[in-house]
Amino acid sequence: MTTSISTNRRNVGEVTSFHAPAGLLDNLQKVLVDLIELHLQAKQAHWNVVGTNFRDLHLQLDNLVDIAREASDTIAERMRALDAVPDGRSDTVVASTTVPAAAPGLLSVTETVDSITIGIYAVVGTLRAVHDDVDDADPTSADLLHSIIDDLEKEAWLIRAETETV
Repeated sequence: MTTSISTNRRNVGEVTSFHAPAGLLDNLQKVLVDLIELHLQAKQAHWNVVGTNFRDLHLQLDNLVDIAREASDTIAERMRALDAVPDGRSDTVVASTTVPAAAPGLLSVTETVDSITIGIYAVVGTLRAVHDDVDDADPTSADLLHSIIDDLEKEAWLIRAETETV
């Protein structure tokens, strides 16, 4: 018995692959640029945070870098699986991210926590804003968004706890 497979570009035999609508790909691109920006801002903060609890936050930021970098790779690879071309070039990221710009120079632990959690929630906001449309077009891609939201919200909690008091 022979099994036929296909790609988004053509049909082979009787099997037809999923053809991603443009809106889905646009939404995944929005997520991609925000994740790339978060990754870069977290690394910038990792290098330039100073003050009490520096080391703890320094290490937590490396964890956030890993989460954002892995998530951006997951989204970009999903886009390629859907026969789209992800655009992670720096000029594209700068022109289209929703993450507020990072402050230059050294930042205190408190300033870093505030800045990074704002960035995380900006990315989560993008994820939530596109979620329903993504889910309507492709539940598989929406599942990826769920996982990324969960990881980022958990990381925001862990980072925020560095400066919260009771």
